[in-house]
Amino acid sequence: MHSSRKEHRRTSRPAGTRGGHRTKSRTRRIVIGGGALASAAAVTVAVTVASAGQYSGSTAGADRAVFVQGNEPDGNTIHVFARADDGKLSPSGTYTTGGKGGDQVDAPTDSLASQGSLVYDDASGMLLAVNAGSGTVTSFRVEGQQLKDRHVVDSGGKFPASITVHGKVAYVMNADGEGSIQGFKITRKGLKPLHGSYRSLGLDNEDIPLFSSSPGEVEFAPDGRSLVVTTKSSNTVEVFPMKHNGLPAVTEPVVNKSAGGVPFAISFDRTGKRMLVAEAEKSTVTTYQVKHDGKLKVLQQPLASGQETLCWLERAGDYFYGGNTGNSTVTGYRMNKHGKLALTNEVGIATPPSASSQGVIDLAVTEDEKFVYVQNAVSGTVDGFRVEANGALTKVTTAGGLPAFDESGMEGIAAV
Repeated sequence: MHSSRKEHRRTSRPAGTRGGHRTKSRTRRIVIGGGALASAAAVTVAVTVASAGQYSGSTAGADRAVFVQGNEPDGNTIHVFARADDGKLSPSGTYTTGGKGGDQVDAPTDSLASQGSLVYDDASGMLLAVNAGSGTVTSFRVEGQQLKDRHVVDSGGKFPASITVHGKVAYVMNADGEGSIQGFKITRKGLKPLHGSYRSLGLDNEDIPLFSSSPGEVEFAPDGRSLVVTTKSSNTVEVFPMKHNGLPAVTEPVVNKSAGGVPFAISFDRTGKRMLVAEAEKSTVTTYQVKHDGKLKVLQQPLASGQETLCWLERAGDYFYGGNTGNSTVTGYRMNKHGKLALTNEVGIATPPSASSQGVIDLAVTEDEKFVYVQNAVSGTVDGFRVEANGALTKVTTAGGLPAFDESGMEGIAAV
């Protein structure tokens, strides 16, 4: 995980929207910023749920793990996988979060429509998970592949969908209504609300938002001086300049118009000086400089990949990998020493697509930056890839038995 990942957003559904957790097959056609997305949802996979502290499989001497959030609406869970030296995954337990998963209105493959809903903080050794359906956030202490000391706290709003961490402070992005951010202190007993940290995003959503109008991610700049939030249909990138005490320095965010349509995911280069934003409308990535006053300077205009519905973006060294849910591919990007971003190959695909890996959504990169793990929401699987010297991805593992997308589905992944 990178800087901000390890240290470093209608109480009732409108008629005709999803409410229960039924098992069925269907096809949806969703329009995002003028682009159409068709996807067939698979049959939901049955999952055996154990309470926190109960786990199966050997964890002796192993500190490497991949965590996947099930996001089940009747009881959210974290699925833990042991990670071998070669990147292969093996099941190591399932833990309940004490909250409920959520499902945004008309989400095509990604129930939370966000990046960063599950975060591992290396400094504290904590795993932080949103419970969108119950408006809470859960923290666990991570010991190898075991999750201990579960604590649940109110998120400060409704439908929490993204978390970011810097130092001893975490911020949660709530996607409901106006949208909001809420800060927390990271303590040995979990998260404690940070007085005076709440800020509205000034949006206009229902309590359970439409997936295309909810905010996409909250992310700290690596130096901690800025907190950034993307919106989607508002087409803005909103910045909160931050004080040293972890509080926003402004009452309202500095609102910047997005250079590309439907801004979603945020990532920073290894220097922390350049911010990359993935944009879903035309599957582009824009490079910015975040100024101290919260204004953005475009360093490189939107770079298109030729893929469909880019929503997620994570860094591995000088490479970046983006998840394209529209056609279930992963795009590779490389940034040179001058900050110029380019595709790793001319077709915009870092690894061959697979018929058994459908509904690509969120991604996670291991702390050593050698492996990338990708959630396949429709297939109910996670694929693991080795990062090659030229930026290509070589598949090394596939983990199954995860909640596939139908009425809702898994979303959120972290790796150590």
